[in-house]
This record gives sequence, C-alpha cells and structure tokens, in this order.
Amino acid sequence: MDLSFNRILKDQLDLIIPLIQDLAKDPIPAEVLKERFEQMLKQNYQCFGIFMDSKIIGVFGLWEMTRHYAGKIYEVDHIVIAEAHRGQGIGEKLFSFIDDLAKKNNAATVELNTYVENFKSHKFYMNQGYVIRGYHFQKKYY
Repeated sequence: MDLSFNRILKDQLDLIIPLIQDLAKDPIPAEVLKERFEQMLKQNYQCFGIFMDSKIIGVFGLWEMTRHYAGKIYEVDHIVIAEAHRGQGIGEKLFSFIDDLAKKNNAATVELNTYVENFKSHKFYMNQGYVIRGYHFQKKYY
C-alpha cells in the first residue's frame, strides 16, 4: 500500500468535493463547497488529499493560527476517509503525518472538533493522545 498525503490546490478541488459531501448529514451542493474551499485557501488553510496508490481515498484540512491560550496551533478540519478504506490503519498514519508537520513547523498544539454523536471518532482521537477540553458552540444565521 503506497499511502501519501498531498496538498490539494485550487484547480484540484473537484477531487475532494464528493468526499466532503459524504461527511455531512445534509450534503452541501458541490458548487457551494467549491466556492467555500476557494475562499478558505485564501486564508491560513491548507487542504490535503489522502492518496493510496495514486487514487484519492480521503481528505483533511489544516488551519494554522495563534491562540492566546495555546500559542501557534494547527486545527485539523473535516477528516474524511472513504468507507471502503476505514479500519486499515490509515487514520494512525494520517495523525503521524499531522504530528510530524506540526512539530516541523513549530506548532505548540494540534486541535480538532468532532461531532458529539461521533463516538467512534472520540475513541480514536483519545487513542491518538487527544483530550476533550471543551464544547464547540455554534449560532447559525442562515
């Protein structure tokens, strides 16, 4: 198994849109997602594809920022691994990649959010050394 984590550029966004749509209970239209990702790429955001033998099987994002309570952080966003490839150790390899990247770039902390009802992810993240530190609140306007 040849596994790699490669940056996704603006002209490659169509590769990841179907995977991102699988993440949501109520999928967001592809054109809306593409527009949002184009905006995100202009900010402190990087998108990565997870490739196995040159075929995309997953996607994740990283936000780089500085927070008063933690210093420089990487925030992991929207991790999706295609269902057919789950349970094969890819997540552990992914988080090893993220750890190495964060250390290489002098990040003090890696953070992430996960849905409250996503119990499998909670166990996985705790096994990777993450601890639950709070709640993520959201107020929607549209």
